[in-house]
Formats: sequence, structure tokens, C-alpha cells
Amino acid sequence: MKFKTLPYAAALILTLCFAASALAGPPLLCHTFDIGDAKSLPWISHSWNLTGSESYDIKNLSADTLSILSADSTVLVHMETLRRAALYGQHDPIAAKQLLLKLIARADSSSKSTPAGALALFDEGYFAATLDQLHWIKKDFPNFAQGLDANALIKKALQTSPNDAQMNFGAALVTLEGPTSDQRGYARKALAGASSDPLLTRNLSTHFIGPQSETMADMINRNSNTKVARQ
Repeated sequence: MKFKTLPYAAALILTLCFAASALAGPPLLCHTFDIGDAKSLPWISHSWNLTGSESYDIKNLSADTLSILSADSTVLVHMETLRRAALYGQHDPIAAKQLLLKLIARADSSSKSTPAGALALFDEGYFAATLDQLHWIKKDFPNFAQGLDANALIKKALQTSPNDAQMNFGAALVTLEGPTSDQRGYARKALAGASSDPLLTRNLSTHFIGPQSETMADMINRNSNTKVARQ
């Protein structure tokens, strides 16, 4: 499936990503997560966005995404896969909605007291937050996640996996605009856990957009510290 209108859309989203970076708004979309050689949705671009030359059949979005999520429990793989799914889904809102509904059903049917159940809850909340950011920068995209509390879902997931550093990193990004106490705690655990997680360490050291922007570690620290100063 070709995306003939993508160049304009890509330029618009890129502009908004840069404009919002000072507010730490849309990193769930505008920042590519390092997943090494792990499998994810097809990606031919060398940047964060689609190129417009993709031939991926978006009708397979739900099945392919769920297959990847089920096969790999690495949280960063889930974050990057859901980011790509949202970018593909902007061209087929029905496919994006179907994926969200399947993630909700998957979380509802999982045992919340197990790591797998916690990850299913995280996926639901994280994708909801990603779609919310997509709607923010692309107003004509329906906000299917409007009725979902992404932070509450992720917080519930972390009750089962409180020391999962990668999940705390995702939570810190979701809550960059608050709640303050939650974001501060997530950031602290993500940074502490990175010492024994090389993949997370690599991701924390990457820059948000381009070498002149702040690192992801600086971003979650800056927002946490700024909010503390405002109180």
C-alpha cells in the first residue's frame, strides 16, 4: 500500500515533533527506539518516520503486531513496534482501532498478577498514549483512545512488575506532562535499572531528534526536575 500524500504529512509531523520537543510532547512517535536485531513491523526508513515507499499491507496490522508482541517480552521491542503500528495506522484508522480493541481484549483476558498480564496491560496503555499523541499532532485522526487512562493502565502493570526498568522508561515517557510524582518515580527506576540493562542504556543515551537535541535520559530527568521546581 503506497502513501502518496505522506511527504506533506511527514513534514507536518516532523515540524510538530520539533516544536513539541521543548514540552516533551510526542516522543512516543517522534523517537525511534533501539531494539537491536529484534523483529518488529517492516521498516525501511533510516529516520523515525515512514518513507512513503512502504508496501506493507496495513490490513495485517493487528495480526502482525500481536504476533510480534507475543513472541518477544522485551518492553522496548513492544514500544518500538507499537510506535510503528501507530504510524502505519494513521493511514488506516480502522486498522488502528482494531489493533487497540485487540490489545484491550488481550489485557482483559490476561492474569494481571503475572508478568505476561502486566505486559499486556502496559501495551494497552502505551498504545492508547501513542494514539493520543498521534491525534494531537494530526487532528483529523480519530482519537480512539480518548476514553482510556493510559497512565492508570501502565501504573497497574507496574504493580506487578515494579522494578522492570524498561517498563518504567516507557511510563516516564508517557507521563512527561504529569502526574509529577508518578513521572519522577518512573524516571528514577528507569535510570537506576539501566546499569544492568545494556539495551536500555543505549536507548537512554540516544538523542530525541538529531545530535543537537537532548538525550532521552536528559529528557526524562529535565521534565522531572522542572516539575519539582514548579511545585
